[in-house]
Amino acid sequence: MLGLYPCTMEQEIVNLLLCGQAVPNVFDERIDLGGGMFLKGISRNVEVGFLTLLESLNFCKVGQYLKCPKWPIWVVGSESHYTVLFALDITVQDENELEERESQIRKAFDAQDQSGGGGFISVEGFHQVLRETSIKLPPEKVDHLCSTGFIVWSEFWQVILDLDRSMGGLKDSSGLMGKKVFDLYHFNGIAKSDLNGGQVTPGGETPVQRPRLTKLRVSVPPRWTPEEFMADVALSSGSGVTESSGKDTEVAKPEPSQHAPLVDCIRTRWPRAICNWVGDPPSIV
Repeated sequence: MLGLYPCTMEQEIVNLLLCGQAVPNVFDERIDLGGGMFLKGISRNVEVGFLTLLESLNFCKVGQYLKCPKWPIWVVGSESHYTVLFALDITVQDENELEERESQIRKAFDAQDQSGGGGFISVEGFHQVLRETSIKLPPEKVDHLCSTGFIVWSEFWQVILDLDRSMGGLKDSSGLMGKKVFDLYHFNGIAKSDLNGGQVTPGGETPVQRPRLTKLRVSVPPRWTPEEFMADVALSSGSGVTESSGKDTEVAKPEPSQHAPLVDCIRTRWPRAICNWVGDPPSIV
């Protein structure tokens, strides 16, 4: 049925199956366009989630309702068809105290974001976020963030990471956040001919890629700033130091990451996730 309307109704049908509402968007709640007009998104928690390659390409922003379903099962959208990503351990989505705090702040920020997931809000919306989340920023920080007339999430996030927890921030001087390591499974149920250099069988037939189930080992680093994380990676790989220097040795020496388009989808749910698997890369096409 999805193949009949690939350009006009595909997302509506997917959303209907996942949340019971045939809305065309994947963000949370709705966006007020003014004049009594709204863009409708996902309005409730779902049991099965949704991730899409389009988000990694900045064509859309999937909301938390679809990213964090009740069960660790996600439909994965690509340019050609849908596959399934899932975990056997339901605790893969569990959050520690600081992660729950981040989710709370991000949800309040997104509620004020009228750009459709662009990641910026008005000054008025920013002050509303500060009130709802009990964040106490120094006046000079508020003035700096509001200097352009709108507040960008990435800049706000940097400030929150450096703000003490007693003031509503996420500064983790204890280093207790650690990193997560868990397994995900990806199932691609569509068989197709292997046209990318596959060996021809004695009968002259092109090999067929059968439906595949791939196990992925996923490591998610602590939620530091990307600059700090990359600096630690460069330092550990360049110096060859094996002992911990205030941070977890596991974090200081990350595993080499393998890459495939599916990894880009996974990183929309778990930023900077490092994925590894055995054999051919998982395919979402």
